[in-house]
Amino acid sequence: MPGLQFNEPLSWRVGKPIAVADLLRRLQSLSREMREMEQEEEHRDSFTKVARELVNHNLIAHKDKGVKALTASCLVDILRLCAPDAPYTGQQLRVRTPQEEVQSDTFNLIVTQILPALADPSNAYNNQHLYVLSSLAQVKSILLLTDIPSADILLKNVFQICFDVLSGSSRSMQGDQLRKDVELNMTAMLVTLVDESPTIPPEVVDIIVAQFLRTNPKAMSGNTSKNKKIGVVDEKQSTLTLRQLPPAYNMAKYICNAVPERMARHFSQYFNDVIVDASTASKEKAPRKSKKRHSDGADDSDDDLTGPTEEDLKELRKVHGLLRELWRACPGVLQNVVPQLEAELSAENIQLRLLATETFGDIVSGIGAAGLPAAPTLDPAAYPSNALSDPSENTVSLNLLTTPSSPLPFISAHPQAYSSYLGRKHDKSPLIRAAWTTGIGRILTTSAGGAGLSQQDEDRLISDLCRMLADIDDKVRVAAVRVVASFNFRDIVSKLGRAGGVTEIGTVLSTLADRARDRKHLIREEAMILLARIWGVAVGELSAGNEQISALVGGIPSKILNTCFTNDNEIMALLDRVFFEQLLPLRYPSVKAKGSKIANRHSQNSGANSEETMDPDKIRTERILLLARDLDERAKKVFYTMQARQQVLYKNMTGEYMLDANRRQGGVVEGSEPDVKKSLTGIIQTFANWLPNPSQASADLWKFAKMHDRRSYQLIRFCMAPDSDYRTMIRAMKEFNKRILDPPSSMAASSGLLETLMPLIYRVSLIVYNKSHVPAIMDFSRTDEKSLAATAHEMLRDISSITPEVLKAHVQEICKTLQDEAPSAQKTNEAGAVDNLKACVSFAAKYPDEIPKDRKFVQAMASYALHGSPPEAAKYAVSIIWAASDKKEMLVRDLAQNCTEGFGYGKEGFLARLATLSQLVLLAPNELDEEHTDAIIDIAIKQVLLHVRKPSTQPADAYEWSPTVDTEAQAKCWALKILINRIRSHPEIETLPEVAAPVYSLLFKLIDQFGEISPASNTPPAHKSRLRLLAARLYLKLCTSKSHDALLTPSAFNVLATVVQDSETPVRVGFLYRLKKYLNAQKLPQRFYTIPFLLAFEPSDTLRSDTVTWIKSRATVFCSVKAQSSSSKASIVLESTFARLLSVLCHHPDYNSGAEDLVDFARYIIFYLQNVATGDNLSLIYHIAQRVKQCRDAISAAESAEPGATSASEADDRLYHLSDLAQITIRKFEDLHNWTIQALPGRIRLPSTLFMEIKSHTEAQRIAERNYLPESVETGVEDLLKAMVRAAKRMGKKRKSEGDHHADGRDAKRSKGGLPVRKASAPKGVKGKKTAPSKVVKTPKSKKKKAEDATDPGSGERRRSGRVKEVEKSYAERDSDEDDEEMQMMDAAAEEEEAAEETDSASEEHGSANENLVEEQEQEEEQEEQEEEEEEEEEEEEEEEEEEEEEEDQFADELDKPEEESREDEAVPAEVEEPAPKTTPRSKKKQPSLSPRVKKAAPTKNKSRQTTSRRAATRGKANAKKITYHENDDDDDDELLSDPPGSK
Repeated sequence: MPGLQFNEPLSWRVGKPIAVADLLRRLQSLSREMREMEQEEEHRDSFTKVARELVNHNLIAHKDKGVKALTASCLVDILRLCAPDAPYTGQQLRVRTPQEEVQSDTFNLIVTQILPALADPSNAYNNQHLYVLSSLAQVKSILLLTDIPSADILLKNVFQICFDVLSGSSRSMQGDQLRKDVELNMTAMLVTLVDESPTIPPEVVDIIVAQFLRTNPKAMSGNTSKNKKIGVVDEKQSTLTLRQLPPAYNMAKYICNAVPERMARHFSQYFNDVIVDASTASKEKAPRKSKKRHSDGADDSDDDLTGPTEEDLKELRKVHGLLRELWRACPGVLQNVVPQLEAELSAENIQLRLLATETFGDIVSGIGAAGLPAAPTLDPAAYPSNALSDPSENTVSLNLLTTPSSPLPFISAHPQAYSSYLGRKHDKSPLIRAAWTTGIGRILTTSAGGAGLSQQDEDRLISDLCRMLADIDDKVRVAAVRVVASFNFRDIVSKLGRAGGVTEIGTVLSTLADRARDRKHLIREEAMILLARIWGVAVGELSAGNEQISALVGGIPSKILNTCFTNDNEIMALLDRVFFEQLLPLRYPSVKAKGSKIANRHSQNSGANSEETMDPDKIRTERILLLARDLDERAKKVFYTMQARQQVLYKNMTGEYMLDANRRQGGVVEGSEPDVKKSLTGIIQTFANWLPNPSQASADLWKFAKMHDRRSYQLIRFCMAPDSDYRTMIRAMKEFNKRILDPPSSMAASSGLLETLMPLIYRVSLIVYNKSHVPAIMDFSRTDEKSLAATAHEMLRDISSITPEVLKAHVQEICKTLQDEAPSAQKTNEAGAVDNLKACVSFAAKYPDEIPKDRKFVQAMASYALHGSPPEAAKYAVSIIWAASDKKEMLVRDLAQNCTEGFGYGKEGFLARLATLSQLVLLAPNELDEEHTDAIIDIAIKQVLLHVRKPSTQPADAYEWSPTVDTEAQAKCWALKILINRIRSHPEIETLPEVAAPVYSLLFKLIDQFGEISPASNTPPAHKSRLRLLAARLYLKLCTSKSHDALLTPSAFNVLATVVQDSETPVRVGFLYRLKKYLNAQKLPQRFYTIPFLLAFEPSDTLRSDTVTWIKSRATVFCSVKAQSSSSKASIVLESTFARLLSVLCHHPDYNSGAEDLVDFARYIIFYLQNVATGDNLSLIYHIAQRVKQCRDAISAAESAEPGATSASEADDRLYHLSDLAQITIRKFEDLHNWTIQALPGRIRLPSTLFMEIKSHTEAQRIAERNYLPESVETGVEDLLKAMVRAAKRMGKKRKSEGDHHADGRDAKRSKGGLPVRKASAPKGVKGKKTAPSKVVKTPKSKKKKAEDATDPGSGERRRSGRVKEVEKSYAERDSDEDDEEMQMMDAAAEEEEAAEETDSASEEHGSANENLVEEQEQEEEQEEQEEEEEEEEEEEEEEEEEEEEEEDQFADELDKPEEESREDEAVPAEVEEPAPKTTPRSKKKQPSLSPRVKKAAPTKNKSRQTTSRRAATRGKANAKKITYHENDDDDDDELLSDPPGSK
């Protein structure tokens, strides 16, 4: 084939140009001919002339775009046909015209004219442009560009223009889409340049790197600190749906993956330059004068370094964002960058460490520069609730840039770097730990960017997340909470829940539940809301009976409701919001839009296949019942208390606040203005005291009252009214919200008002016990659908007692059901009838006219009274008859006749008849004639109480608790109630003492003789415990009446008080529960406040913690009364109790005047001081202790004539011993807390029934001057308190970040002592034992003495002292955790003394042969003490050097409770217990036994063994189970007969 045939001229002389049309024709002809030619060696010479003419300046710089396009097309063909030897030299490719000093060459034409024109597909010469690009890529003639001298600028321009064309930044106005081959050819061309070029300019690397920022358009604005142009981002990029990646991004990604080794070198240099420049620039600069932020938790060492400037940080953030995206796109190019990033993890500057930590977490998670996809939504109001099988859980995000993706598993690709990253959990800066926590959360949620995690790696990360939830710093804890919130429900179950649920200590969910009690409100709020949302989305699975989900999250409502026991107003307001917005959201059920259809209510019968009608009220009721069913006892108490609270607030809101506000008439007061204002002020203050910020709340309530918006008042009434259905209530609440946020023109807008009013609206609204829910509750109670019948019955019973008004529309239905299920001699009633009867009783008491009075219903109630089962059904039936029947007198006589005639133990319905008789003597004593009364008393005493049908074969002093109640025990309990109810209803005050004396004597005998009532002493042990508990509780019930309380003598009261030290835990729990209940309701006299202080040796941590925090709650109440009232009598209740406590201790059966026993008794006093004493009232308590020594014991003086009673002189000596002991203990307690005792003016009058004045002044003077205590007692008390302080130091040192090890690797010491056991004294008659504490008191060295006598008793005491200053003039100074800690410290000291006593006893028994052994042991102990002191001094020095240890000390006690937790009215849940610290490895001292030695009591009246002593309280109960107790019935002790306390 011949060579090139084209022979027309393409160049011209100056002044004689070729016409454009002719020139275009010639160029087109040449182009067509050369395109058809193939590369041949023999015809290359034919291209010489054309090649020379094509590079002529006249063509390359021609003004016509067509000429340029065709010229470029011909040039690339010349290069193709002449390859591999181009017909041009370097100078021909790049020449200067003599006329213009401007650069103009072949590649300038292609780069600056042709390639940019590709962005416009509508261009007339687009085909020529595409041909040029295709030829450059396929023939690789673009490589000739690298041969041009100084080709770096052209290289930069080539890359810049190509990426701009693909990104659309130079696209035509028509917006036509580029052809795919443009992207492919450009990519091939650039890969060729990168792969074949000898060097790549840094500017080219910048341009390639910048393309990865196109996934995050915000990061593309501006230039770098080095003035590196990284490209311009089209605004359209920010609105991409991102179904596919941007072409420019894909091209850069392909380039990097095509030549990873070469790009890795360039990228490494690039990132090294940026990071090093930012680091070194900050060091070279002078110290900045800007303020340093210490709140970020950085160490002082970080503050000393000058950090990067804001400009440097901006550049660093951009660079680290690039690293994230580069790992997603081309991880191979980062093989040399990852070690640089790893080095940043150890940088001294905190900002660099933070950036590196965040970047590592995102890289491992496969998260790019665009960030995370939208977090999963846990909507607790959605219906149906989110199920594990819901396909929406597996929905893949359509946004490719935010979908986590990791091409390589980073953990296996870079194990060393990953290990270094994991080590950041120990970083000293909380900012780093918080960022690290966020990172591991992303790794878990994304499964390492889809690469997957091994089981070991996943378990390790979950364990670390659990640790971070309990970190010392609040920033880390809140980050950990937010990490858990980023999990979807499926991951929460499958990943976080794999280790266990909220009830298993040490799991993620359990630790998250602990954060609901965190001392920081932000953490409490986020944790509580998250927990509620998790439970809310799990409702569907819980309803379906999924046991796995129930075990994982079923306990969440209990954890949330138990926060109520902190008694903190801020937490209470948060609890209300979480309860009604998350647990039971008001808008539930909110039907999901996706595929959810609700059939019309009226179209049920439209067809056989029509969808079932959704009943929102039933769905909502089911959720309420599910929540209540799974609550523990404490949380259930909160749940029902919240419903009872609604009625109290309802009365206050309707009866006082809105009434008084209406009287003001918008400023015009109706009636007496001072009275109205005073009344309104009082109720506003009451409401304000229940809210987090009382002052602001008071101002908002006044503002709302002055607005005088009658519509708002009416809306509140709609929310509270029992006759409002759920829909009406919700609409009223929504309108109220809108009205406050956007008030009418006549009302002024008030910001923040809704925040104050909504907690009150939640509390006064009838949300749970709404009338709309009652039909569904009744349905569940009848059908037992989903095992909710028991809960439904319980809720119906509570509704009937709290808000019986909502039952008005349904009471007839309940009564009809009871009538149809009435029992007979041949048929028993249904199990749920008891709850229905109880509901009717409460309703009938308030609305007797609404109860049916027809003959059939009355006969049905009579049948329940004679044959009801259990016996409580008979009792309730009698109450209904008495409340509603018109012929009650006749019916009462008939019932009494039927119950007494032919009564026989064991006959059908005999228990029901006993219950009926007990209720008859209480309600209708006047309707019973003497014959009936005598018969009833005869049945109760002779046929039941005094008759033992199953004699015990065990020893006479056997005493135990049984979880079941047999028939005989039930009969005796009902018989005892008959006797009590008879004197409760006795109408004549004058004859009451005579009638009640035998009954009081019987109760005293039951308590004093441990439930034994039979003369033969053969009562079964299980009966004794129940009878003793019932007798004690009936004593309390009687004493709620003033006339009956007067019959309880002081000596009987002392015996009653010892029930709190019963050996059986259920007895103690049941008695204390009823005692606290009556005291809370102010039904008992003040003397009963003495009894709880006898729990100093209580072995059950739960019971003691409950009681301690209850005492502090009452102290807070009395303190608030003192602040609001001028009366001082009610404000010193607990202080005046101290005298009564000393009197009770004086007559305690364990009392002994030995030094050791007196030191033990000092623990009672310390227990009292811990819970009552403050810097303000300590002087009063001390004055009371002094006053006791100025009196004589009145109890012994009145009973000295009785046989076996303590003599008056002996009792006086006991009293004076205790007075001196109390004064010494108070003085030591004063020194311990750095308080000051002031002298009080005047004298306090002591109870005349307990104390009597000393008539002789001489005798009084002698008593006052004498010290009744043995010399060693003061030392023993001092050692006890010092041991407590030393233990506090040891326990408070260096809170560990993880495990049981300190930061330096040393094991923590185990505190000595376990359960708080009262050590019994030696039996009488045993001589030769030392009475003083056997532990030798050694003279300390000066250094030791200085350490012990220092005013700062350690970090633990510093915390207590700090709280005293913060909560001045308040009883609630310290929380229960600190008191428990002190009690454990004292237990440790007591057990040390016991161990020493055993050593001394053994040495005396074995003679002098063991004296050397004892001395060696003492020397060993002394040596160990000295070593411990040296270690403590070293630790103290370390504390002074490291400020963060003080924070760790504080966190050790305050992490799991809010700052105001000292005002709790119930205990912290028993599940939240700190594990015992480890034992010191080198300690070889023998640990004392947990079982106390038996103590023989002093002789008491009619006692065969020690009564309710501290020994009995701990005998065999060292490992007592946690007992909870709940009772709904305020007036009865029926739970003793069916579901005894502690049986579970």
